Amino acid sequence: MPSTLVQPPSAPPPAPRSFVARLWDDQESRSTSVGLAGVIIFYLLLWLIAPHLLKYEAVGSIVRPHASARQFNIEIAPDAFMKPPPKPQPFKFVETNPDAPENTPDKTQNFSDRNQQVAQEKPQADQHNDRPAIEGQKDIQTTQIVSGQLQQPIEHVEAVPPPDNAREAEKTVATPKQEQNPLAGVDKKEGDNKDGFGTNIAKIADNMKAIPQKIEGAKHAPLIQDAPAVDPPPIDPTRPRPRPQVVKQQKTRPAIFTENKFGTSNIGPVALDARWSNYGAYLQRLIDTVQVQWENILISGKIYPPSGSTVTVTFVIDSEGKIARIVNVENKSSEQASHACVSAITDRAPYGPWTDDMIAMLGTQQEMTFTFYYQ
Repeated sequence: MPSTLVQPPSAPPPAPRSFVARLWDDQESRSTSVGLAGVIIFYLLLWLIAPHLLKYEAVGSIVRPHASARQFNIEIAPDAFMKPPPKPQPFKFVETNPDAPENTPDKTQNFSDRNQQVAQEKPQADQHNDRPAIEGQKDIQTTQIVSGQLQQPIEHVEAVPPPDNAREAEKTVATPKQEQNPLAGVDKKEGDNKDGFGTNIAKIADNMKAIPQKIEGAKHAPLIQDAPAVDPPPIDPTRPRPRPQVVKQQKTRPAIFTENKFGTSNIGPVALDARWSNYGAYLQRLIDTVQVQWENILISGKIYPPSGSTVTVTFVIDSEGKIARIVNVENKSSEQASHACVSAITDRAPYGPWTDDMIAMLGTQQEMTFTFYYQ
């Protein structure tokens, strides 16, 4: 019997639902599918919304009412936008030589109570310094070039009664009388001849005068009789006489010189470059007044500080010439010496009001520093 081969029926194609289920079950395929779906949705939304977002509308012009003209003024205060000029600062104060001739220097930063141009008695070739060459100390800085004394020294010696055997300063001495002799020759006639005459031969004596007879006395007596004889005053060892001054003492402060080896080629009395100003004249009077008061305090108080000691006083002076306050006292001497220096500054105040140009330059107050040296 013949056999017939029958082909088995083929399997049906998988359903779409089962394909999607397999993709969803695979984690990697699921992530890819979600990302792809999101991109498609984003571009669809952008395609639908973009025409509305990029739509431009014409803006019509708005007609505004005409603004009425208004007037206003602007007032600017004088120098409101200008910086005030800087105050001219004082340069360097120096003490000049009062005996040097006045001469305005060409250019200098020094000011004082007079115009003066640098000079010295022994010039130095090819030197152009503003100070003369001076021998002095290296550790002390001063601006003085001459030394003197502002006041005459006061003698403080108690009166001592003269000794009992002191001679009178003036007394009359009875001088001896002078010898006087009559003239030696007398004319007489010789014989009977009336025309002839002769003289006696006589010896010429001293002190001959036309007197009738001789007057006894001393041959070498003073010409003026009974003249008062002045004896020199007695010497009192407790009151020595003042020593004669050979060199004229300058009326300026006692100075401590600062050594300066480089001077000037100008010939003349020792001087330095300085310009006159009201501030310089005021400072010089202030310094001289303090110097005199300081010396009076030391002499009257019999204060003898250690030699070589110093006192530095910093103080503030106002535009009325009053000492506003003592800022600092650096004492390298005794306590009495320190009080003497402070009193020398404060006792003679006020020193007079400032001028207008001083106030413009310094303001209403100025700080100063004085150093007192005890030698």
